[in-house]
Amino acid sequence: MKYSKLFIVGILAMLGLSACSDYLDVKSDSKYDEEYVFGNMEEINRALTTCYTYLLSGSTYGGAYYSTFCLNSDVEFATNSSDLQSSSGGDYKQFDSTPAGSALQSTWQAAYQNIEYCNNFIKAASTCAILEENKEELMQMIGEAKCIRAMNYHDMVVLFGDVPFSMERALDSPMVMPVADRDTILQTLIDDLKEAAESMKFAAALDGGVQRCSKEFAWALIARMSLTAGGYSLRPGASTAEIGTMQRPANYQEHYKTAMTYAGKVIAEGNHSLKKRYDEYFIDQCNYLVTNDDDSIFEIPYTKGVNGNVGYNWGPAYDMNGDETQMYDGSASNWGRTSGSNMLSVFYRFSFDEKDLRRNYVCGTAMWKYGSDGKVAMRLDPWTAYCGKWSKLWTEAGNTMGAISQGNTGINYPYMRYADVLLMYAEAANEVNNGPTAEAIDAFKQVRRRAFQEADWGEKVDNYVAAAGSKDAFLELIQDERKWEFGGEGLRWRDLVRWNKYAEVLRDVFYQYFGYAWYVSGDEMYNTDDRFTNLPAELFYKTVDADNNLLFSTGYDYTKFGSMPNTALPVIEIYNPWTFVRNPGAEWAQGYYLSQMYDDTNGYPKGQALFSLRGYIRATDHYGSQVVPDLWEVAPESLPTVRYILPYPEDVVARSGGAYENKYGYR
Repeated sequence: MKYSKLFIVGILAMLGLSACSDYLDVKSDSKYDEEYVFGNMEEINRALTTCYTYLLSGSTYGGAYYSTFCLNSDVEFATNSSDLQSSSGGDYKQFDSTPAGSALQSTWQAAYQNIEYCNNFIKAASTCAILEENKEELMQMIGEAKCIRAMNYHDMVVLFGDVPFSMERALDSPMVMPVADRDTILQTLIDDLKEAAESMKFAAALDGGVQRCSKEFAWALIARMSLTAGGYSLRPGASTAEIGTMQRPANYQEHYKTAMTYAGKVIAEGNHSLKKRYDEYFIDQCNYLVTNDDDSIFEIPYTKGVNGNVGYNWGPAYDMNGDETQMYDGSASNWGRTSGSNMLSVFYRFSFDEKDLRRNYVCGTAMWKYGSDGKVAMRLDPWTAYCGKWSKLWTEAGNTMGAISQGNTGINYPYMRYADVLLMYAEAANEVNNGPTAEAIDAFKQVRRRAFQEADWGEKVDNYVAAAGSKDAFLELIQDERKWEFGGEGLRWRDLVRWNKYAEVLRDVFYQYFGYAWYVSGDEMYNTDDRFTNLPAELFYKTVDADNNLLFSTGYDYTKFGSMPNTALPVIEIYNPWTFVRNPGAEWAQGYYLSQMYDDTNGYPKGQALFSLRGYIRATDHYGSQVVPDLWEVAPESLPTVRYILPYPEDVVARSGGAYENKYGYR
């Protein structure tokens, strides 16, 4: 069986992805009545394709999980300059939302709609008369639906904590689905996938390959859910008014053992590797190439022109001139508009090793954009930077969407990567064995090697790992490696939660912005260990036209900052992308950069340095003279809890008849 993207388009059109109002109380019109059974494989194929179709909703995996609910961290970052909570209730990234936030309801509704359809499919496929004669194929398909259901529940647990849970159809369930403890939910899903995986096929044997849920994806998903189950999470306090505390279950070691076992199964099977260069892997995705034996374990299969914003929200922005984009010579552009709205912290690129090839690819085009005239211009924003991991601009001429195109790129998103499996295994094995095993070290090194040229492996891989012989030291390496490997993929804040490092990192992020703003005013209070001294307060730059590309005359050079896969567009050469320098000469234009965090006119830091983490730590006013709470040099174990858990949507609570209530101090 093959799920073509064209077929999914047809299902999308038929369904419209519309949601019935009954879903507000987690109850939906069932797609099958009590007597319905599948009569043939064509019906079953169509029904399973619909399970995948619901997965593509813009309120969940089609966008919201990577944009709206990608919470602030030291990697992904969105600013806020207001000291007041927005009336919309949607300040999710600032940890200051309310149950009224409209995105909460649309995401809740879309996730449970997908779950309900999977429940329906699993019940009908498991009881149909043609099961025995098509058992191998049907058990694979049932496993796929169980993977999709587990994905949805797992991500809802990460966002909302304890949530309504049922693996039965709405027809067979109570009118209002009861809330279950997250530990129960995750363990039930893990056990369910363990059984389902036994009858599933590897991606290489499936039509559609890694665009379908496979045996190795089920194993990898078990590992991911097990680390979530064994990690820390925010648990409710004794009353609804209390934010709660970060806790992990007493049996967390058992979850780490499960993660080690199932990540280990993926590795031992040998179906995946990291053969492609880091940049090459993502550029291929921007060109609609699907490789079944490399980094991808499961790619969410979007459809060009229909759904998905990968490469639209990522990469440098490209503005429209009227209803189309144009080139710098006035001709129409092949690529169309990009928003570049999924941003990175402006400080993220300074965290990399200078020889790390991921830095130049992910951050190399971070500071410029393309205007409506097609010309390149500096984006001298001192707060955030573009993430170059994916971009429509990386798409080659034969695959571009045209000058009038915008979103719905159809570029797949790699929901599960082999690099993630390797690092999950290394982390779990380190925990279970109270230190790094040879197998854990090898898994870690596979990821690290791809980030450096082979000539540097001795210093940057072997010696780097050898210096971290203890359990805690090796865990720190893993935590850093995940930071650099998955930048722009929305995993960082989730990792920080389960490590119980979120409070510490957010404290440091705040004082990085707040402290630098004061530093450029002459106040060095927060310049600990000279951490601000060498940062580029101003940038010196010049434009390099594509027609006379002096920098990259041989084409894209993945080792250079500022080089990019699209050699038809002009770029900007930056004299000092990494360090502070004085004016290097008249041929270089000067752009005020990090120094712009401080408002010279008013004499205090700008609002973005004061209120971007407002729900956790903030200045008391626009003068930035006091911080609440003052966490400077507070020991990590004494930091207050981050309320990252989102509230249940207010309409869901209202329509539950008292079955649901918001905790964590939400009103």
